[in-house]
Amino acid sequence: MNQPLHHHYKLYKPYGYVSQFVSRQYKSHKKKFLGEFFDFHPDTMSVGRLDETSEGLLLLTTNGKLSHKINSLGIEKEYYAQVDGLISSEAILAMQNGVQLSIEGKSYLTKPCKAQIIDTPILPETKQRMRHERHGPTSWVSITLTEGKFRQVRKMTAAVGFPTLRLARYRIGNYTIEDMQAGDCFAVDELLP
Repeated sequence: MNQPLHHHYKLYKPYGYVSQFVSRQYKSHKKKFLGEFFDFHPDTMSVGRLDETSEGLLLLTTNGKLSHKINSLGIEKEYYAQVDGLISSEAILAMQNGVQLSIEGKSYLTKPCKAQIIDTPILPETKQRMRHERHGPTSWVSITLTEGKFRQVRKMTAAVGFPTLRLARYRIGNYTIEDMQAGDCFAVDELLP
């Protein structure tokens, strides 16, 4: 029986984990890594990243060419962001049209994207300490990008005056976190760009 040429996985990365398996960085012993969730093939890499304070869908593969292809093709990535305050239609329009950000010290205009106000999504409980509602209202937005600059969604919502409090990636292409709990990981037959 033939072994698969490559291995692919779908993971709901919880808040507080980094999108890697090991680190040689000083103080990394305090970090939580992806290897806690599944017995991954040793050559597994994440397809893109989610920062430590974000949660949601991560695709993983042993196929570096496929990983590069998915990251460079402009495949849609949908995020749910809980923001500080009741976000305005003007702020949504500004994000849809593109906002000026500083990325790695350079000014950058984001590409037009899809953005809309949504009802509170059904997401798993989080270990993130959340601000109490008595400190002011919050709202939820869905933001769908075809690019993925460093902390882009957080920078976009802050640029329009509504800082992100909680951020979850819901979808990459046709893959979603629907019916998944934080830490759930599944092997999948293939990843389609």
